[in-house]
Amino acid sequence: VQLVESGGGLVQPGGSLRLSCTASGFTFSTYVMSWYRQAPGKERELVAGVPSVGGSTEYADSVKGRFTMSRDNAKNTVYLQMNSLKPEDTAVYYCNTFRVRMGIKRDYWGQGTQVTVSA
Repeated sequence: VQLVESGGGLVQPGGSLRLSCTASGFTFSTYVMSWYRQAPGKERELVAGVPSVGGSTEYADSVKGRFTMSRDNAKNTVYLQMNSLKPEDTAVYYCNTFRVRMGIKRDYWGQGTQVTVSA
């Protein structure tokens, strides 16, 4: 399993960024995909998650109405469109998937991409 994020950078408050995560090494369309973030001195937190089929995308309360997560199964890629960015959105953003085998959950992470929101 390999997850590669891109699209981070420095943006002013109120600005937008789109993150991408391209996956390989597994049957992408059958896996739940998620975005997490970790700010300095804080625990990693779930930002958004999209199911493999059906269902609806879930968002953290702090990003609802501003962030949109989507997936393109033909490209093995998930996106996180981030609008109306705030300084508190500054963090390293990680792409995630997981599998459960014999009752044991294993998480897979990308290397992360830095998002900095600052004037």
